[in-house]
Amino acid sequence: MDVHGRDLRYFVAVADELHFTRAAERLYVSQPALSKQIRMLESRLGAPLFERDRREVRLTAVGEALLPHARQVLDAWSVALDATERAKAEQEATLVVGMSTSPGRGGLLPAIRSRFSARRPAVTVRLRQVGWDDATAGLADGSSDAAFAWLPLPDSDRFRWVVVAEEPRHVGMPETHPLARRESVEFADLMDEPFLALPRTAGPLRDYWLALDARDGRPPRVGAEVASTEETYEALVDGRGVCLLAAGNAPLISLGGVVTRPVRGIEPSRFALAWRAGERRPLVLDYARACADAAGTSMS
Repeated sequence: MDVHGRDLRYFVAVADELHFTRAAERLYVSQPALSKQIRMLESRLGAPLFERDRREVRLTAVGEALLPHARQVLDAWSVALDATERAKAEQEATLVVGMSTSPGRGGLLPAIRSRFSARRPAVTVRLRQVGWDDATAGLADGSSDAAFAWLPLPDSDRFRWVVVAEEPRHVGMPETHPLARRESVEFADLMDEPFLALPRTAGPLRDYWLALDARDGRPPRVGAEVASTEETYEALVDGRGVCLLAAGNAPLISLGGVVTRPVRGIEPSRFALAWRAGERRPLVLDYARACADAAGTSMS
């Protein structure tokens, strides 16, 4: 026996109103059409659902038995429709991915794009540049769904991530600096140099790029604060300090008057795709999986 959702909606409407005319008005159908559908449902069930006379309409024992189950079916179908609508909207959605540094290094971005497109062909990924004053690249304030950012993240327990690149740290300096003649530099030889620092709002990431963990408690000398690649380059040319940076970012500042050299004695940098802890949206998690697959690593 095949009963349609329409039949159950009609039945529940009459059961609620106990009046065929009012139920028909509620359903935006004619009263004769409603009565016909109820009779057809009763025929399928092999028992009357309502007792009718000129004064009132009452549920029969069979109608009473059916009513709670009919409501459950209609409620479940409503939930199912909402879920499918959300899934359809998500398939055609835009995923906003923040970035403090461009992920376009070593073919990484095309590899991520191809894997994510295989999972979500209708989704548009919008990359947005976020200033260095926000080390989470828009995750903290909710303006990004996911973000490419350097580790460590501030309030790290609020986020999950997958490392997509690990790069040695270099030092940027004016080409006239005495250490510029070397092929590589020991970090111990940089301890007394003034450093360019990220804004204080960058939190632990500021400390990381000042290499506080390698200074044995000696505070760094901060020559200037910088919040962009352009500011970094200008401060280096102006001789206001040296700065640590990932090897992949060296070409961004290795312009006229500035050189970079590998630094020995400090840990390499880690670049990650991060998202908020507790994130349940399949769209975001699929992007994270695409990043993990492209980098050949696992999700944290």
